[in-house]
Amino acid sequence: MSMNKDFEREIDRLFELQKKNVVRLRTSSVNDRIMKLKKLKEYIWANREKIQEVVYNDLRKPPEEVLLTEIYPVIAEIKHVTKNLKRWTKLQKVGTPVSLFGAKSFCRFESKGVVLIISPWNYPFQLSIGPLVTAIAAGNAVILKPSELSLNTSGYIKKLVADIFDESEVAVIEGDAEVAQKLLEKSFNHIFFTGSTKVAKSVLQKASEVLSSVTLELGGKSPVIIDEKFDIKEAAKKITWGKYINAGQTCIAPDYVFVKKELAGDFVNNLKHYIKKYYYSGSSERCTNYCSIINKRHFNRLKSVFDMTVKEGAKVCEGGWFIEEECYISPTVLTDVGKDSHIMEEEIFGPILPVLTYEGIDDVIEYINSKPTPLVLYVFSRDKRFYTHIINNVISGDCLINDVIAHYANHKLPFGGHNASGIGKSHGYYGFKEFSHLRSIMVQPKHTMIQLLYPPYSDFVKKLIRWSVKYF
Repeated sequence: MSMNKDFEREIDRLFELQKKNVVRLRTSSVNDRIMKLKKLKEYIWANREKIQEVVYNDLRKPPEEVLLTEIYPVIAEIKHVTKNLKRWTKLQKVGTPVSLFGAKSFCRFESKGVVLIISPWNYPFQLSIGPLVTAIAAGNAVILKPSELSLNTSGYIKKLVADIFDESEVAVIEGDAEVAQKLLEKSFNHIFFTGSTKVAKSVLQKASEVLSSVTLELGGKSPVIIDEKFDIKEAAKKITWGKYINAGQTCIAPDYVFVKKELAGDFVNNLKHYIKKYYYSGSSERCTNYCSIINKRHFNRLKSVFDMTVKEGAKVCEGGWFIEEECYISPTVLTDVGKDSHIMEEEIFGPILPVLTYEGIDDVIEYINSKPTPLVLYVFSRDKRFYTHIINNVISGDCLINDVIAHYANHKLPFGGHNASGIGKSHGYYGFKEFSHLRSIMVQPKHTMIQLLYPPYSDFVKKLIRWSVKYF
């Protein structure tokens, strides 16, 4: 959607309307917020088939996968938040130093105000509504801009929000990058962006101009390291699922795998076995229960990366089937991939898995640390010394041992990257904190010890100041 004056005025109107509603929302009761979230949960569950339909129309994502990866995480988030919100919002009493004897000190979480959520296309429902849940829980007004690439889901989200919320509380604005840029010109109290590192730099720059705080959920090349003593079959089974769900269009998908050289053949054979088991039925040459690439631009990007990597000497061990008119890429495995090959430069974000080999684990650690910080580090090992050594020496946003993606389902864990893979955390309490301002409050009695230190600085006061500095 291109910008026009009417649309600009609509953005201005909604932003000013929500600004006027900030105090009311900030002082809204916990029960009121919980009621809104429960209403949202009931609406989602009652309309789950429609959500499955619109996501399928955007990504050809199987209905069961929509239920598992789009609807379940949101419902689980709401359940967790509504169960714990009263505890999170309680006034927190903190200690007071002796020098302020008699004072009482507290902290409390307050809403930040009007927040902007810019969500991506790869999980168009979950990554729009998930952050919305914790923004509402914290008492904010929200403008949500879903991705223009997943038009069917974005349109439905707009209807969902309008059916549940007054626009002074939550409003959806659809549109392209130009619309996002216009929104970023507003003085939002917080911006929550999920997307690419390249776009995040622009968001961060815009936010700095109006001094908005930000949460950036990005991505990066999340590596997998397999210990030589680990069950190769188990590792291949889990990695196959985590890599090819959503056709690899997942920010926490395993991006590449390091396996011991002598075990690489066995590992690849198991990958091929589970790819066929999960995604091919009967004698069909086409995958079933499998997602499409979002559009031809992303399809062509992946095809180009694949072609260049093969030209550089990589071997196609599985897949490599591309159908442009359907944006279809079969689950693909590459071996003999050089560490400096084209596919190792940026996050793949598609169903192509490079398998690399290693001899010494310190070489793997050195390689990963030479690259931008990954969103997730995956290690398969039963040896605590082995994976502890890796955890201690490799920086990443999150870390998961002996599985992939599963940590995302734990709403008691913070989720988020570090440096190039993200800023800030989300999910549950940590998402609530991200959308909240932690405000300090101190109540002083009538007479305080600090008054003894007021000028003029007599000999007695000077001695008292020196004594206070030394002992307090």
